Amino acid sequence: MSKDPSEPDLEAMPFTEAFKKFKRLKLFEPSLGVLGFFFVSVCVILCFFYLDYRAVAKGFRFSGQSERFMWLQSNGSSKDVRVEFLGEEGGVCDVFDGDWVWDESYPLYQSNGCPFLDDGFRCSENGRPDLFYTKWRWQPRNCNLPRFDAKLMLEKLRDKRVVFVGDSIGRNQWESFLCMLSSAVPNKDSIYEVNGNPITKHKGFLVFKFKDYNCTVEYYRAPFLVVQSRPPSGASQKIRTTLRLDHMDWNSGKWRDADMLVFNTGHWWNYEKTIRGGCYFQEGAEVKMEMSVEDAYHRSIETVVRWIDTAVDPSRTRVFFRTYAPVHFRGGDWRNGGDCHLETLPELASSLVPTDSWSQYRIANAVLSAFSNTSKAMKFNVLNVTQLTARRKDGHSSLYYLGPKLSPASIRRQDCSHWCLPGVPDTWNELLYALFLKHERTSTVNASTYSAPV
Repeated sequence: MSKDPSEPDLEAMPFTEAFKKFKRLKLFEPSLGVLGFFFVSVCVILCFFYLDYRAVAKGFRFSGQSERFMWLQSNGSSKDVRVEFLGEEGGVCDVFDGDWVWDESYPLYQSNGCPFLDDGFRCSENGRPDLFYTKWRWQPRNCNLPRFDAKLMLEKLRDKRVVFVGDSIGRNQWESFLCMLSSAVPNKDSIYEVNGNPITKHKGFLVFKFKDYNCTVEYYRAPFLVVQSRPPSGASQKIRTTLRLDHMDWNSGKWRDADMLVFNTGHWWNYEKTIRGGCYFQEGAEVKMEMSVEDAYHRSIETVVRWIDTAVDPSRTRVFFRTYAPVHFRGGDWRNGGDCHLETLPELASSLVPTDSWSQYRIANAVLSAFSNTSKAMKFNVLNVTQLTARRKDGHSSLYYLGPKLSPASIRRQDCSHWCLPGVPDTWNELLYALFLKHERTSTVNASTYSAPV
């Protein structure tokens, strides 16, 4: 069959002529159809992003067939079956070794339902836009913690005293404990401060009574745990105050008869809070002008442990020492622009957390470990929360600590030390609860197994 003479013979056509004809096709010139196709494609892509965002906003609710994010959740169906911490096999479980897992049943309470919170801890009410930080639960690697039961705990504390002693991070934990317990009390008016003091901005000590259970939950401000006092006569003029490293705080006589006693310290043991402000260290009548902050902190922890050994009756009082809770300032500290406000998720890989970054943690561990093989170890538990707390860079008050009218704060004046409530301190109290119940179910000898997991 012969070719139509009007058809160009491409095989015989010179290359330059073919190229000219190709250019006349204008394949890349926009047309209505091309623009329409592009617009529809963009819309489809945006829809996918929107749906993905909605899935996150609703709390990572993934379908059973999706395995992409299943590692965020823990439903007990893994091949390695965990034992119950309160069971017979739970005795050897290290509850401080584990991971943060997403849990839709959290938080344990809402800040707007708890009247016992400082404004500075009410992040969601102060304008924090996300609630992700409230949804993470601590899951030990080899066992399951008991879920906090506020009514059960209140029954255990009937006619008893719980005392928290320490700095403002300890107060953070104390207010968390108040909220957790009060969630089981319908009539919040039956919980009150015995001296009529308001909780907000009040210094010194506060004693809240749960009338229906005749128990008190108390907080004593003692950031160093040892006495801070005037310098001895004849001391250098640059000494404004001293920390008497061999004497417990003046209020220690009020703590010793508590049924549960929770210590913390560390955040004030730095150069800024001590030597720079004219606060030096004293032993006996002598001010140790050359003593470092680290050495002074070491001596103070030794004093605390000796006091527990000599002044506390272990048959009545159960003592807990909570370890240092790391701060998460980036690019500075609280005075010069350090920030954490963009953090919305925890570090989910423990390898990202340095193990020897906090001198306070190392020093306290060294002292507590020295007593871990002695009779003193049976007299206190260590809430070893430093590592698990280090991963929670997302849980701080950041910009949302000035109250609902003044928040957010200046981006250069953030709080990356204290914690939003509900939030991370609730986990410290869940661990406190688990160790308290465990102690009830075991003999004093067996309890020493978990007394100091440092």
